[in-house]
Amino acid sequence: MLIETELTPNPATRKFLPGHTVMETGSRDFPNAESAEASPLAEALFATNLVDGVFFGRDFVSVSAASGVQWDALEPEVLGILLDHFVSEAPLFKPGTAAGIAVDNEAPAFEEDPADADIIEQIRDLIDTRVRPAVAQDGGDIVYRGYRDGTLYLAMQGACSGCPSSAITLKRGIESLIKHYVPEVETIEAI
Repeated sequence: MLIETELTPNPATRKFLPGHTVMETGSRDFPNAESAEASPLAEALFATNLVDGVFFGRDFVSVSAASGVQWDALEPEVLGILLDHFVSEAPLFKPGTAAGIAVDNEAPAFEEDPADADIIEQIRDLIDTRVRPAVAQDGGDIVYRGYRDGTLYLAMQGACSGCPSSAITLKRGIESLIKHYVPEVETIEAI
């Protein structure tokens, strides 16, 4: 089995492609070791004490190195854990946990105005068709968190979370695109 490795715009994060589906639907972010308890793979990566973030996408796993950890030391360790996991066809999540239940991580963070339903539908469509595929290429995901009074709220996950260039990408790239197609959006805020 060959696992491809790709650099991401976030120097602390690498994207690993095992050559098959990782998550059938959605994605899963593990921002710390405590959140990784539901997944043997995420737990094994955090157990190295060299990792401070794991993200499962449709066909990739993004891993963020802990502060001060160099990738030349970490990459062989991560590749070994990933190879062991995927070759053994181990489950991604522990049986009997709520990990397999699909959670709508795009539920708004607050109550939205029903009068904005058309605007919100346009925004979600743009995120799904134009923004999310581009962000996934970099080893992350972007999650809709709400729209109110001209402000769109989004959350960055995976390689995009904590990436030095994510604020620029959000403001110059994503905001420009969405404002072009949905002029009601005045600004975008990351939450």
